[in-house]
Amino acid sequence: MEGADRRVIIGWLMIGFALGGFFDGILLHQVLQWHHLLSGLDDPANPNLPLQVLADGIFHLLMYVVAIIGTALVVRARKGQGAFDRTPVLKLALFGFGAWHVVDALLSHWLLGIHRIRMDIDDPLLWDLGWLAVFGLLPLMIGWCLPRGGSGRPLAASVLALLMASGLAAGLGPALTGPQEMIVVFRSGVSEDEKMAALMNAGGSLRWSDASGAVWGISDVPLPGMLALYRGGAALVSSTPALAGCLAFTRRA
Repeated sequence: MEGADRRVIIGWLMIGFALGGFFDGILLHQVLQWHHLLSGLDDPANPNLPLQVLADGIFHLLMYVVAIIGTALVVRARKGQGAFDRTPVLKLALFGFGAWHVVDALLSHWLLGIHRIRMDIDDPLLWDLGWLAVFGLLPLMIGWCLPRGGSGRPLAASVLALLMASGLAAGLGPALTGPQEMIVVFRSGVSEDEKMAALMNAGGSLRWSDASGAVWGISDVPLPGMLALYRGGAALVSSTPALAGCLAFTRRA
């Protein structure tokens, strides 16, 4: 990357850093919901969900700002220039992506303790180290090993495919971690008898309901049971990431 404009270098590092933050926030905070930004500061028995959701939103907003600044630097530096070599760009983006996970592990997990990768297990250190190795150190190593010329495209494609596959595998979430609690939000006007009938048709059992009776926590049910819940008056059913998994932040201990 000799002779590269400093704005381009900093810009692509910031873009990669922001992508690492988005990957972390979207997958871990919203899809898998293994933690929120400030989970380590909250009482697990009485979580302040509005605060946690607000903190996650501010975090994503900050990542947007980082990405926009990085993009602006790159655009300003590249204005009026010709085509650029993609390999240095990938190197810088991988450096930024890996740097995010290193900073997150050192600062958020171990120094400040505001959250860990998994907040629901007794020994979170192994998950911290594994996540750091796969999504922090591995991208840094691959970025370092990429050639400086344009011959690194096959390796670059392999790297991106590996990261995407790893994220999708993790995104299976509940399917890989055993029975889960499912959240059902019923439409207004659905009677208690209709809700119970929908639950019976789905093959599930009631674990809890909120004071309004509109939100139920039930045992996990298969896909046909989910369809039965929708037919019986459910407005939204949480399950896997592909089917509104973000509702799981309401589940109770």
